[in-house]
Amino acid sequence: MCRNITTLRGLEPAATPQEIEAAALQYVRKVGGVQAPSPATAAAMQEAVRAIAAATTALLAELPARRSPPPTVPPLRRPAVRARLGLD
Repeated sequence: MCRNITTLRGLEPAATPQEIEAAALQYVRKVGGVQAPSPATAAAMQEAVRAIAAATTALLAELPARRSPPPTVPPLRRPAVRARLGLD
């Protein structure tokens, strides 16, 4: 369903809170069918992102290490994305 969400387990260095939150936001947008929250949906979406990010953090802490790194890197680690977002 969410083919564009990047695998976070096995990254070196480990996934950052920002990467986890970005994946959670992408998941919530996909499942909710909402790209830009309105005043009516903002609170529910923010709470869902918080809950999913917390669950993801707990999941990554509990899973064993991967034998090989994931095949792709998260968008926040890609130079073109970082430049577009003004992070560099």
